[in-house]
Amino acid sequence: MWGFTAYAWTMTTLCAAWFARRFASDRGHAVSVIDSLVWQGGIYAAWLPAAGIVWLLMRRYGVGAIGLLVLYQAGVLVVPLEALVSSLIDGAFSPAANLPARVLARMPICLLLYTAIIAIGLAAANHQRVRDEQARARALETALSEAREALAQAALAAPERPGRRLMVMAGSRRVPVALDEIEWFGAADNYVVVHWAGREGLLRATLQSLEGWLDPRVFARCHRSTLVNLARVRETQPLSDGSWRLTLDSGAEVVTSRTYRDDLLARLGR
Repeated sequence: MWGFTAYAWTMTTLCAAWFARRFASDRGHAVSVIDSLVWQGGIYAAWLPAAGIVWLLMRRYGVGAIGLLVLYQAGVLVVPLEALVSSLIDGAFSPAANLPARVLARMPICLLLYTAIIAIGLAAANHQRVRDEQARARALETALSEAREALAQAALAAPERPGRRLMVMAGSRRVPVALDEIEWFGAADNYVVVHWAGREGLLRATLQSLEGWLDPRVFARCHRSTLVNLARVRETQPLSDGSWRLTLDSGAEVVTSRTYRDDLLARLGR
């Protein structure tokens, strides 16, 4: 980003200096190469604080609707100030019309430059967001692989012993369900709804107490009211709002909000 900024400032200064010399020459004012470079370099260097303001506002308010509104409100002050600074520098190198006229003449180009800075900032923010999402997706895939490996290692360590089971109420019967068959748990008041193999039943417990008892490498909270067996996640899909859709072996889908997505990766050490 900084490299692009330096390149853009250098090339803009060189091109503008060439046109400035021709403009001054047409008006009968001889301007040296060095003076024209200092002239235009000063004008465009004055935009660096404006770029810093845009960056700070994006960091503070984001790049959504509120962030854009704040940026354009700031432009009401930034654009006239930049036009004034540019006009003062113009007057030092090429005496022309009075100051108010020079400021008005500079306003359109200043508005375009401010809009361009915002567009570049939005592109950089979007690029970083995509990279962050890709990194999170890789971290989640690694966590899912480790969950499957943890179940496989547990089975190899004690092949003669069946996995731990829960006695789940399914209708009027109590059914033993192996933990590794369970896809996800959902909170329901003082009960937990157990989902496995396209079936469901009730367990007299709280999600919080259940979470403390289960293997955190395999079962993880992905929502305030949901615990998911990571080894049973067949597919993950990022959504536009930053959340994830987890598709389980049975085809059931569970959505992980952005807040719980980050918490999930943090608790998995990612």
